[in-house]
Amino acid sequence: MNREPEGQTLTIKTQSIRGELCAAPARKLASELECFDRLNSLEVVLVSRDRWLHSVMMQAAILTLILLLSGCTTGRYLSMRDVRDNALASSLGLSAKEGPGISQRTLHTLRRFALEDRYEADPGKCFAHIRKRVNEHPDSDLIYALSELSYVEGKKAEQEGRLGDALNHYGISLTNSYDYLFSDDLEDTRNAYDPQFRAVCDLYNESLEDTLRLLCTENKIEPGKSYRIETPDRQFVVRAEMRGQWGPDEFDHYEFVSDYEIETLRNRHTTFGLGVPLIAVRKPPKNADEREKYYAEGLSYAVTALMRCVEPTDGSRTGEASHCVLEFFDPLTANQIHLGEKWVPLETDLTAPLAFFLDSPEFRQRNKATQGLLNPNDLQKKRGLYMLEPYDPDRIPVLMVHGLWSSPMTWMDMFNDLRSFPEIRERYQFWFYLYPSGQPFWNSATELRRDLRDLRTAFDPNHQDQMMDQMVLVGHSMGGLVSRLQTIESGDDFWRSVSYEQAGTAEEAIEKINGPEAERNKLVSTLFFKPNESIRRVVTIGTPHRGSEFANDYTRWLARKFIKLPTMAVISGNRLVSENRSLFKDTDLLTVSNAIDSLAPESPIFPVMMRAKSSPTVKYHNIVGVTESSFTSGNGDGVVDFDSATMEDVESELIVDAPHTTIHMISKTIFEVRRILLEHLHEVDSSHRLANGNKNLVRPAVVKLNQQRKDANVRVPVVIQR
Repeated sequence: MNREPEGQTLTIKTQSIRGELCAAPARKLASELECFDRLNSLEVVLVSRDRWLHSVMMQAAILTLILLLSGCTTGRYLSMRDVRDNALASSLGLSAKEGPGISQRTLHTLRRFALEDRYEADPGKCFAHIRKRVNEHPDSDLIYALSELSYVEGKKAEQEGRLGDALNHYGISLTNSYDYLFSDDLEDTRNAYDPQFRAVCDLYNESLEDTLRLLCTENKIEPGKSYRIETPDRQFVVRAEMRGQWGPDEFDHYEFVSDYEIETLRNRHTTFGLGVPLIAVRKPPKNADEREKYYAEGLSYAVTALMRCVEPTDGSRTGEASHCVLEFFDPLTANQIHLGEKWVPLETDLTAPLAFFLDSPEFRQRNKATQGLLNPNDLQKKRGLYMLEPYDPDRIPVLMVHGLWSSPMTWMDMFNDLRSFPEIRERYQFWFYLYPSGQPFWNSATELRRDLRDLRTAFDPNHQDQMMDQMVLVGHSMGGLVSRLQTIESGDDFWRSVSYEQAGTAEEAIEKINGPEAERNKLVSTLFFKPNESIRRVVTIGTPHRGSEFANDYTRWLARKFIKLPTMAVISGNRLVSENRSLFKDTDLLTVSNAIDSLAPESPIFPVMMRAKSSPTVKYHNIVGVTESSFTSGNGDGVVDFDSATMEDVESELIVDAPHTTIHMISKTIFEVRRILLEHLHEVDSSHRLANGNKNLVRPAVVKLNQQRKDANVRVPVVIQR
């Protein structure tokens, strides 16, 4: 039996409730204003560009460079609905001119029990009669009818501005639908195959959501507190509890996913069950924890709210319950909860919270694909590794690395789809790397080595988290080159590609270079490096392993005109060249080289990469695009020739019919990445079983939420690799 909530109780009188949830309309207005501002800015840019781009050759070069991009920025990720989504809208005519009405099934029930005339004459007296009859002689059809009738009356009251009455009716609908679903004495008459069963689930969900909307209008619901709700008919005491890994004060506010329509993302991943899917917006951090820099500002998470009704102590039915527990669950770690001695699936939406974050001003400020290409120095301030979920030492990191003229935004379709598979989200956590793509890719690889080392120090300084040593990198286009460079041994090959003199170690190379110590060390770190042994797999997608013919004279000339390399880097390169004229072969690599230059097929770096030794513990997978419309000389994805994209040292190579800019977004590619991740899990679990005496490596199937509440458990879906 559920225990009565304890703790401080705040009283909410329904007479004070007015208006509607305010956050969503304000967001819609801000969205429209931002769109207007962007259109005005675009007009100014286009006018200036039209005056400046006066030659056909220049325009052709710009078009060529645009085609080289690895992923472009997109429009909005979600939009406000004019009317919130409601599963009962059709069956109860919620949007009909004549107003909400009961279903034919409920009307039939009223006729069976000779209640139709009584309902039409006085709904309130009819409800009182049904409640009394249900307590004396329980009947599932009558309980369902009471729940539906109460919800319809609640909608009518809300439309007329009688919000206290509306809250009262929603409460009756909520507790009686709970009674229908979980009371033991209805076990023989409940029929999971009857459409009425799903309908009562919808009544539970929608009455809970409408209750929360009214309560949240002027009262912020905070986990850990109790609330006394006074309505014209009864009193409710609701205790709010946070379940999962979040703290009670983790979130700033909540949004309802039913207010939003998904844009841009191809798929919306939801599950059916009980509860109200919410968007929980994380509070800005108050402490100076260095790990906070890995979490983007304005981050939002998926949450499902569920109301657990406490069985009355006076012997009446659960439909008359006056004490409830409002619980907030994390659907990424628990998609089933224990209610009424039954395991019940949660109603979830993983996509809407992601889209809400991607559409936030905070994220858009970081998503600077063009800035990262044309002005790498400015993006250095935002460069780094980012997490969209709390760090979990028990899950394997998957790091996604974008390509040229791109940003982490380009991965959102793949991330959204992969996370929809329980076996993937249960065992993996996804990270994203943002870097200035206008600089040479070997510079970005050097920075990623340092950034990965710093992250390990921040979250696992003692190297105790075993899953951190099973990392998977997924790179698109130039990001594939940055990723592969994390797993190879430089030897002295990279040094010999730029220098006339021999140097077997980094220390020897530093001694041979004249110049400031910091500049010498930075240069040598780009040329001498060891593989990151924590990385066990690399997946490259549409990667120019031998360069791209798009990096031709036109695009390279144009890139040098537009891409503004960091001033200090240029000064440093020029100074090292001037002080070591007899040491370096190709001074362009140190002074004027940018991302486009670095991708030229004649770059001396590619042959070195092809023959470099890789870590013996890493495995490679490759995905190659081939389309009929290619702008290069050979078959390929339109930007990278097949001969440049294919590799011999891989565990698997998949050829897909897709252009370069979207190859990592199509279903076939995403499903292949899923296959690779499952293969990796199989090997990880097999190796751990051998190391642990052939014991299965699985996480607990049931997680205790509260030691004081034995009934409050969460079942976590587990996939056991055999």
